[in-house]
Amino acid sequence: MWPVRVLLFNRKCPAHPTAGGAEVYTREVLSRWAARGHDVTWFAAAVTGRPAEEVRADGVRVVRAGGRFGVHRAARAWYAAARRRGEHFDLLVDEVDTRPFGCATWSDGVPSVAFVHRVARELWAHEFPWPLSWFGRTVAEPRWLRTLADVPVLTVSPSSRRSLREYGLRRITLVPEGMDARRRPDVAREVRPTLVHVGRLTSGSQVDQLFEAVRLLREQIPGVRLWLVGDGPAARRLRRSAPDGVLFHGRVPVHKRDELLARAHALVSTAAREGWALAVDEAAAMGTPAIAYANPGLVDAVPAAQGVLVAPAPAALAAGLAEHLPGWCEAPSPGGWRGGALSWDEVADAVWEACAAHVARVGPDPAPV
Repeated sequence: MWPVRVLLFNRKCPAHPTAGGAEVYTREVLSRWAARGHDVTWFAAAVTGRPAEEVRADGVRVVRAGGRFGVHRAARAWYAAARRRGEHFDLLVDEVDTRPFGCATWSDGVPSVAFVHRVARELWAHEFPWPLSWFGRTVAEPRWLRTLADVPVLTVSPSSRRSLREYGLRRITLVPEGMDARRRPDVAREVRPTLVHVGRLTSGSQVDQLFEAVRLLREQIPGVRLWLVGDGPAARRLRRSAPDGVLFHGRVPVHKRDELLARAHALVSTAAREGWALAVDEAAAMGTPAIAYANPGLVDAVPAAQGVLVAPAPAALAAGLAEHLPGWCEAPSPGGWRGGALSWDEVADAVWEACAAHVARVGPDPAPV
């Protein structure tokens, strides 16, 4: 079978300074497609210090043009120029970070599939002041997403699927979240009750509410402490407001993150919305249970990893921790367990199958090389 030529549009590439979980997902899937003989191109915004075009070590070609607000226009211009110089693609993937690229409207008949990890909805209020936040949530995002009503769409959680249906999207396929296999390091749990939060420190992570929950929890468990693993735009502000017992680890290598997860007694999350919540699965692999707000994405990932959901309020989180943390400290798991994430090979296969279902030319995936 001939290689299938795939062109994916994403506002960020792995080299982008704010690349996150969606870009990790994309990198893992595309690298496997390239290894199986497909011709894969990833279009993204320009990144300072990186070339306009390069071929990564995994065989994926990365093309960069446009900035944060110009990348969508640059994508369309680049695609038109590529068509004029004779480049042909069999499949376009419109990976949506709030605003679609709109591939289906200018693809010249090339089949396109959209990939939406999550909608923004509640996050507008965390990222923009009123009235921009109101306009984004009630006008801009609904209008953008309704353009995908008749486009095949992939998403990673039942929460995101429900939200997309509320915007009028009809052709939605659920694909799994992925994670590298990892073994729990041979480290002891902390002596003091220790909570850990893993993720970018943004307004939408609502760590302020986690701080309030810790303050309330200390009325019953005075020695509890909190580790924050990750960095982000809210880090400086959070350092100023953190209660006693909070330690900022910043960004750390994967092996260090796993060690911290394995030493802690519980992962906590107060995120306003997630697509999934991969940190929950990473904690489970280290034998560390999760307790989190019952918000979109978390309501899918936490039960799949045998964790605990609470109402999205600091008092409810503090009460849930007061109930469960003593038991987790007294009898921590000696080993990890699997959450809802699958291996990246399984994810790459599932996404391929979902895409192939909408592209007549795409047949069975060739055997791995």
